[in-house]
Amino acid sequence: MEFEEEPCRMRDEDTEEQTDGNAVISQTVENFTQIRVRKTGANGSFVCTECGNSFSQKSSLKRHMRVHTGERPFTCTQCGRSYSRKQELTKHMRIHTGENLFTCTQCGKDFVDKKGLTRHLLVHTGEKPFKCTQCVKSFRDRSALKDHLDSHAGVRSFSCDQCDKTFVLASHLKTHLKVHAGVKPHVCSLCGKSFARLHTLKDHQNMHSGMKPYICDCGKSFTAQSNLIEHQKIHTGEKPHKCSHCGKSFFSLKSLKNHERVHTGEKPHQCSLCGKSFAHYPNLLVHKKNHYKVV
Repeated sequence: MEFEEEPCRMRDEDTEEQTDGNAVISQTVENFTQIRVRKTGANGSFVCTECGNSFSQKSSLKRHMRVHTGERPFTCTQCGRSYSRKQELTKHMRIHTGENLFTCTQCGKDFVDKKGLTRHLLVHTGEKPFKCTQCVKSFRDRSALKDHLDSHAGVRSFSCDQCDKTFVLASHLKTHLKVHAGVKPHVCSLCGKSFARLHTLKDHQNMHSGMKPYICDCGKSFTAQSNLIEHQKIHTGEKPHKCSHCGKSFFSLKSLKNHERVHTGEKPHQCSLCGKSFAHYPNLLVHKKNHYKVV
């Protein structure tokens, strides 16, 4: 499918990129584009070798390549969030100015457009209209389904050079690298705890407010999306975390780590009263009660 070049005003984006560390990323993407691009056809269309989309001008392809590379050169100076297009940053700035926002009546969260609010409301209703044809999973939006399908195909092209993790999207790798760098720019105003990701901070703040906006089809609700995802595996029967010692599988990574202590003998939970250690925290709590029993 060929996409027409957008009006000239869009090309100005590529000349208005912010500096600050993005110069290196921009050069990397430029090299990536030169390697990946091939010029074909009598009209000289530029074809993306990642997905097959074609463009009439190289500048359009360059903007499109940000989808694959994860490059986001336009950064908000107030919260650090980055975007691939300048108009996306302009729209985002309304969150800070409070201009023309769409507010969720159930949780008070604000959105810069009606589409974002409509998509968000699915969190409260639990509706997931986009279903995977290869497993029982379903998703609230099409882009999440697309990313999920890549995991079925085994396409995890982006690898961390500091650990063995791999990712479907470059943007996921970029976010993951903050863990190694220790970058945690998002700080909770109530307790001072900081986070690498903005959405993790928002989920954390739900713990303070008691809000549980993530609802499962079974009616159970959670403060964090990650907790909902782990819970849903109980319904799907999915057990992606496998023990390398005995082959037993688990719903969550936390359950796997607890189980592996059976093999490793690790006992990280120590009693402050007598020094005895336990593999699992609940066992420590039971043990401590024995200290306080009246003889």
